[in-house]
Amino acid sequence: MPIYEYRCHDCQRRVSIFWRTFTEAGKETPTCPRCGGTRLTRLVSRVRVVRSEESRLDGLSDMDGLPDLDENDPKSLGRWMRKMSAEMGEDLGPEFDEVVGRLEAGEDPESIEQAMPDLMGEGGPDFDAGMDF
Repeated sequence: MPIYEYRCHDCQRRVSIFWRTFTEAGKETPTCPRCGGTRLTRLVSRVRVVRSEESRLDGLSDMDGLPDLDENDPKSLGRWMRKMSAEMGEDLGPEFDEVVGRLEAGEDPESIEQAMPDLMGEGGPDFDAGMDF
């Protein structure tokens, strides 16, 4: 059951079409599900590789994949944070997106922290809770 991607020349959108069989995909004329147009060009689809959580975490721990990471450069930190978020595959919310966007724009992390004092929730994280030293 193939799913092919096409570019519709009528509405200029990228669309995906599900075909029941490869034979049907080869014989039938594709129709744009958005505008009903039939002037479509088949595209090369993006490829995704499913990875286990362990594999993703191993990839995150490999610093060789981040040769341009500079902890003193806000833009570099922003790129690194965006990459880590993408690797984890989780939406971390609008606050995370705002912080990363501000870092990528070159804003100093300390000024972001001052501008967003409630970023870590009420009172911030309690790192010492329940710990005996």
